[in-house]
Amino acid sequence: MTVWQKAIDLACGVYALTRRMPKEETYRLVGQIIRCSSSIAANIAEGNARGTRRDYAHFVSIARGSAAELETFLIMIRRLRLAPVEEIDPLLEQTGEISRMLNTLRLRLRGAANGPHP
Repeated sequence: MTVWQKAIDLACGVYALTRRMPKEETYRLVGQIIRCSSSIAANIAEGNARGTRRDYAHFVSIARGSAAELETFLIMIRRLRLAPVEEIDPLLEQTGEISRMLNTLRLRLRGAANGPHP
């Protein structure tokens, strides 16, 4: 499974989590975690469509930033007890895995941009 597919799965999991959060969080954390979770897959797709490895690496870096933002919000949601831990922790694990995959992809793209194609 590619990092883009995993990012789509993560965004869908975040959407499911937000449906069960308190209504008063709709315009607070809910909107922010939906935006940053969907931004991960969207930036991977946009970077891939750009056509150059350098551009792709740039958008992968942006996706990594969105993943870090999502991780931060999920930790806040857990600490504030706005959702069950058993629903948040798998999303945190997915976010960590995706972050590691994005880091590897970015390093490969940057290395490939500076040297011969693999």
